[in-house]
Amino acid sequence: MSITLEAPSRGRPPEHFLDRDSAGRRTLVEERGLPGYRADQASRHLLGRYEFDPDTWTDFSAGDRETMRALLPDLLTPIRTLECDDGTTVKTLFRLHDGSLVESVLMRYRDRTTLCISSQAGCGMNCPFCATGQAGLTRNLSTAEIVGQVLAGARALSMGEVSGGPGRVSNVVFMGMGEPLANYSAVVGALHRLVDPVPAGMGISARGITVSTVGLVPRIHQLATEGLPVTLAVSLHAPDDALRDTLVPINTRWPVREVLAAAWDYAEITGRRISIEYALIRDVNDQPDRAAALADLLAGHLVHVNVIPLNPTPGSAWTASTPEREREFVRIVRDRGVAITVRDTRGREIDGACGQLAALA
Repeated sequence: MSITLEAPSRGRPPEHFLDRDSAGRRTLVEERGLPGYRADQASRHLLGRYEFDPDTWTDFSAGDRETMRALLPDLLTPIRTLECDDGTTVKTLFRLHDGSLVESVLMRYRDRTTLCISSQAGCGMNCPFCATGQAGLTRNLSTAEIVGQVLAGARALSMGEVSGGPGRVSNVVFMGMGEPLANYSAVVGALHRLVDPVPAGMGISARGITVSTVGLVPRIHQLATEGLPVTLAVSLHAPDDALRDTLVPINTRWPVREVLAAAWDYAEITGRRISIEYALIRDVNDQPDRAAALADLLAGHLVHVNVIPLNPTPGSAWTASTPEREREFVRIVRDRGVAITVRDTRGREIDGACGQLAALA
């Protein structure tokens, strides 16, 4: 199996105002002849009030609005939206400026609203049970393209367009299309736009943000030094290298124990509990001995196992474990002292697994 760490350079989107940090935005508007304070004003409209049309910015003159409009190219065009769970789960398919497709999923619960976003168009990790991995990697997303998915969800919530009335995004998970740490610079930029206080960012708590990775060890170490105490989720899916080499091909470069060692370092530096993602696949990785092996690897660490019932992709030989095997797997891990829960399987009837909607477009 081939693994792509470097994304193709084609299709790079035009620069957007939100690709830059606060200082960069100030420089950008000054280069266009506007006073620097306009950058903070525009940022408050975009990141604080979700007002994307400069025509609504009454504190800008008509001429300044036109200048700002040139810095706000359209990056994401929603082309399809599917709902389920009485409208509380909303999946959106976006077309990018070059025709690439990405997805986000908004999931509203009683006590929180979570937005699952994409960091790449496609994915180069080639995990055989994943719809996005089967599609391959098209390109990295820019910081503004990543943040734009969150802003679109935040605006829909604030406008009361999601079942349950007006609300706000409380949690963001980088678990959509792509390997976030393979698009490191843009993802870290997006994290700052999400967690920095308005007007620098949206002011979402870092504790509500999760970044998933299949195990790019050097980038895990680097993320630990960024001063961004987000949750790290490791997509493990197997406790042994022999199986994980097949399920997560990057394991041939960074094996299980090396990935977990990096994760424990991350937990020590940030104080954040590690989430271990484990997609249960019938007769592949759901055996009792693998449950025991997983628990032995994790016991004694600041960790939580998130069991994911597999959402099979069309034409795939991989399928979900039986409910009985799932319960047994959970019991074995829990009895060995490791926290474990089963993920709420939302969105199955709307092609909820990452990449499924794009594959059908």
